[in-house]
Amino acid sequence: MMNRDDALLRKTIILVTCTFFLWGMSYGLLDVLNKHFQQAMQLSKADSGWLQTAYFLAYFVIAIPAALFNERFGYKRGLIAGLCFFAVGALLFIPSLLNASFLAFVLSLFVLACGSGFLETTANPYISLLGDESRSERRLNMAQAFCGLGTVVGPLIGGAFFFKLGNSAPSGAQHDMVMQVYVWIAAFVALLALAIARTPMPDVGRYEAAAREEGRPLIRNGRFVFGVLAQFLYVAAQVGIGAFFINYAMESGMRLNAQSAAWLLSLAMMLFMAGRFVGTFAIGRLSAGRLLMLFAFADILLSLVVVTMGGVIAVGALTLMFFFMSIMFPTIFSLAIKGLERQTKRASSILAMSVSGGAVYPYLMGYVSDHYGTPLAYAIPLASFIVIFLYSVYLEKEKTAQVAVSSI
Repeated sequence: MMNRDDALLRKTIILVTCTFFLWGMSYGLLDVLNKHFQQAMQLSKADSGWLQTAYFLAYFVIAIPAALFNERFGYKRGLIAGLCFFAVGALLFIPSLLNASFLAFVLSLFVLACGSGFLETTANPYISLLGDESRSERRLNMAQAFCGLGTVVGPLIGGAFFFKLGNSAPSGAQHDMVMQVYVWIAAFVALLALAIARTPMPDVGRYEAAAREEGRPLIRNGRFVFGVLAQFLYVAAQVGIGAFFINYAMESGMRLNAQSAAWLLSLAMMLFMAGRFVGTFAIGRLSAGRLLMLFAFADILLSLVVVTMGGVIAVGALTLMFFFMSIMFPTIFSLAIKGLERQTKRASSILAMSVSGGAVYPYLMGYVSDHYGTPLAYAIPLASFIVIFLYSVYLEKEKTAQVAVSSI
């Protein structure tokens, strides 16, 4: 029979996992918004890339304040604060879109993304600490699988509503559909914040306080520093790949319209979600570092196909890339903070700042796409996967060295 503490732990994990779904859905909608504004406001790909730039720049801005807030007030209040930011940003979409101001919308999206970044800075380390440290990678991968579910739902919602009226409809009418979606999202966020506020949650501070020593400075921890670089480049790659997925699919010669390409993006996100469930299972049988190595190598090969080929094969390779990207964020995150104990909150905030990598590639890829073609733009994420592959090699070498030392 489940005791009271176990029941409380399970309820906490469920509520925290809901926030993973929320920011996954927000990210999934972002890629569809990119194409929506290209059509509704006649923006170039580079200009529409400012949506992703603003969204992920917010992570850089909010990460340290969120970590300081969590340090003082705890993870539960951190979750509530992040949800409040998120809801306010969603409601600010209304005046922004009523005025048909792209700049105002970008600023509103920045506020919403501050909420998303606050949630990630809080929820990722919190769920890692809710239980046995040896199972932290699997626990975080499982929670991130529901983030993957959100990224599936996002394009489905966007495809169903954002392009519902077609290209010939006035931009104001198209914006009305966007407003309706985000009003409902704000309502969901408010209910989730209320549920968390009314639920007692475990204080994991005791796990951090159990550490006997601070350990070496983070800047001298190769696993962590390399992990921050790998995470920065991974998020940059994931965001860039998603931002121009619809463009790539429409330009591939398959005669897809924007709505059909959005459905295809949703299929890619389904593979992304499936990859996280598969990864959660596989980590029990392979080391996390070795699984990361295999998935990074697969994405290197698929990236080469996307850049050099066209048609159905290239679009299929682009879609399959999402499956192999799936485990990268949670695996890099959990491996980078593993064993840091008292330094976990500080390290988590730095890793959350690395999510700002998502602000880098969209404009850069948009520029390359506008001037040299969308396929060539996908050579940029290829560099990220090479670095991630090298990080996984580093982790495996470090593990081998530790085993050798312990056997002496």
